Amino acid sequence: MRNIDEDTITQAVLARHAGAADTRMRDVMTSLVQHLHAFVRDVKLTKTEWFEGIRFLTETGHITDERRQEFILLSDVLGVSMLVTALNNRKPEGCTEATVFGPFHVPDAPEYALGDDVANGARGEPTFVRGHVRGLTGEGIPDAEIQVWQADQDGFYDVQLPGVDQYQARGILRSAADGGFHFRSILAESYPIPHDGPVGRLLEQLGRHPWRPAHLHFMIIAPGYRQLITHVFRQGDRYLDSDAVFGVRSSLIADWIRHEPGIAPDGSTLAEPFHTLDFDFVLDRT
Repeated sequence: MRNIDEDTITQAVLARHAGAADTRMRDVMTSLVQHLHAFVRDVKLTKTEWFEGIRFLTETGHITDERRQEFILLSDVLGVSMLVTALNNRKPEGCTEATVFGPFHVPDAPEYALGDDVANGARGEPTFVRGHVRGLTGEGIPDAEIQVWQADQDGFYDVQLPGVDQYQARGILRSAADGGFHFRSILAESYPIPHDGPVGRLLEQLGRHPWRPAHLHFMIIAPGYRQLITHVFRQGDRYLDSDAVFGVRSSLIADWIRHEPGIAPDGSTLAEPFHTLDFDFVLDRT
C-alpha cells in the first residue's frame, strides 16, 4: 500500500500481520498496535516526545543486567505487573492471594533445613517465621518447596550489595509432613525500590515516591497445586496504602510481634529484642 497517511497507517500495519502463523501473537500485536496508535493520536505525540520515549527505553535496557531488572521495575511502577498477576491468579475464596514477583528473585538460592537461619549474616533484628502450607480443605501439604527472600534492615537485597559473595536473607526450604515450616530470618523493613535510574527519574517527574512497605517474599511450589508467588506485609507500615508497585492486599498483612530479650522460639537465648511472624498459606489445586 502506497500513500499511507495518519488515517490509514493503523490498518496498513494490521494488514501486514494477517499472515502470522501464531494466531495468539497476531491477536496480541493487533491490539498493541491499535492501542499504541490510539495513544499517539490522543496525546498528539510530538517528535521530541517520541524521541525522549525511545531514549528512556534505551537507557532502561542499558542499566538492566543479571543483578538488576529495570524493565520489571518499570512494569511494577506502572501497575502492569500487578494487573498481569491479578488476571492470571483468579482463585477460589480462601486461597492465599498472589502479588508481584519483583526484580530480585534468584533461581539458585541456597537450600536450608527447617529451623535454619536464612539471613546468613544479613543485617537486621532476628525474626522467627512459622506457618503451614495447606490446601483449601485444610490438608497439610508435605514437601512443598518454599522459596523466601527479603531486603536487609538498610533496604538492600544481597544482589544489590557490592562485595557480598554469598546469598543472604534468601533460601529454599521444604515443608514438613504436616505442611509446617519454620525458619529464622531478619525483621522486614520498608525500603525504596532502586530509583537511581530511568524508572526513578520517571517517578520523580510524576510526583511519586519509590517506597515499598516492609514485606517478606514467598514462592511456594507443590505437585498438584498451583504455584503461589506472594508477599507477607508488616502490619503498621506507613507505606501500606501507597506501595510504589501496587502489590499490597489486606489478606497478606500480618503482625511481626516484638519480644524482649530472652528465650527465642528455637530455644536459644537472645540478648537483643526479636520478632515472631506466624502465617499460613493456602494453595489452589491444579
